[in-house]
Amino acid sequence: MIDKPSEHEEEYFVRKEFERIKEVEEKRRRELEENEKERMKDLHYMHCPKCGMQLVEIDYRGIKIDRCSACDGVWLDAGELEAVSRFETTVKDKFFSIFK
Repeated sequence: MIDKPSEHEEEYFVRKEFERIKEVEEKRRRELEENEKERMKDLHYMHCPKCGMQLVEIDYRGIKIDRCSACDGVWLDAGELEAVSRFETTVKDKFFSIFK
């Protein structure tokens, strides 16, 4: 004799299936976000925000400064502006003269 599942059993299995599908979709969404983030990094990393050309890293007194190989734009990473602002005025003038 085959017992027909009660409403509670059906509801339980439907809920479990929904949760499983939801987890699968969430995992897929995270993977897509990671892939997109990696693609964007590959596309933009060490490229000038202004013209898109390659950035060259210059080491000046322990500060890594990115300079565009085409438009000569200077780009500072987080904290680098503060490090430059700590230089004495004469050192600042010398520092900015390397970009002229």
